[in-house]
Amino acid sequence: MLNTSRGIWDRKWLTNDGPLHAALERELASFLDVSHLSLFCNGTIALLVALELLEIDGGEVITTPFTFPATTHALHWNRIQPVFCDIEPDSANLDPDRIEELIGPKTRAILPVHVYGRPCAVEAIQKIAEKHGLHVIYDAAHAFGVKYHGKPLVSYGDLAVLSFHATKLFSTIEGGALISDSELQRKRVNFLKNFGISGEETVVGPGINGKMNEFQAAFGLMQLGVVEQEMENRSHLARVYRTGLKDIPGLTMFQEASNTVPNNGYFPVLIDARDFGMTRDELFEILRECNIVARKYFYPLISHAACYASLPSAAPSLLPVAERISRQVLCLPIYGSLQPEIVEHICRVIVECRRINMPDLAARG
Repeated sequence: MLNTSRGIWDRKWLTNDGPLHAALERELASFLDVSHLSLFCNGTIALLVALELLEIDGGEVITTPFTFPATTHALHWNRIQPVFCDIEPDSANLDPDRIEELIGPKTRAILPVHVYGRPCAVEAIQKIAEKHGLHVIYDAAHAFGVKYHGKPLVSYGDLAVLSFHATKLFSTIEGGALISDSELQRKRVNFLKNFGISGEETVVGPGINGKMNEFQAAFGLMQLGVVEQEMENRSHLARVYRTGLKDIPGLTMFQEASNTVPNNGYFPVLIDARDFGMTRDELFEILRECNIVARKYFYPLISHAACYASLPSAAPSLLPVAERISRQVLCLPIYGSLQPEIVEHICRVIVECRRINMPDLAARG
């Protein structure tokens, strides 16, 4: 591996497809078992370029309201109207049974999100897309290293976009990648992310500045050396959570997806106030008072944002599952250096929260 500590200054090459950038692209493609990977300064720009690559610059795209704002904002910036589709209760992913009723003459693509790294119903979604002549672009921001039926989850669909933000399982501090399915597409992606420049005196078309710099690439190369251990540690912590939180009325853990090698990037639970004895928000506040930083991820739904709330598809009555899960979900702390004893303590706090609220639960009848 190239020296990542002082080589940048020795070479005086800070950005523009430097040697560390090239090395990270090669090593990431190998690690993820994909053939065509392009690095980006962040995942949002990668998603913008994915839409541009497929020439989706208007019309409508069917997507989920249960996602980070970047997913939907990328559509807006490409002059596309999002059409929100409800999600599955067991996965929190786009519900394929609800997609076809939303397809109209302006529909150009489907943009699902592999929420928490759990695979979308990729076979069903692909079948719908082929039937109606639509593209499928996966927001795979949570799906680093996940395998489904023995294949990288990021290899499904026409394109897949990864995020390497500082909060992600694998990080370049800021950063992302676009997975395409041909070398021709990868070359066009690289033009698009570098102002459309193909040489010192040639611009082949309008592009954007989406390049990853050498410092981000250096951080990524160091992270790549420890990411397998990180995933292994998280897998152990997830088992500790599942043991400590099993059979608690009102608390639901997502079942491990079948035929999947997960990355355990997140550990979400759902809190049903009637059976648990307190609301998700009440439990959230108690955990914060105990210095346990959980997240309401994703809450509120992006369909509630002022810029999208007036869309016909954003009506809460059309998104009942997403509305419920967004009010119940809580992602508990999970990261590789977290000690199992701390996870056990978190479980005990949650169990105790329910126990002390049993009188309230009985009163609710």
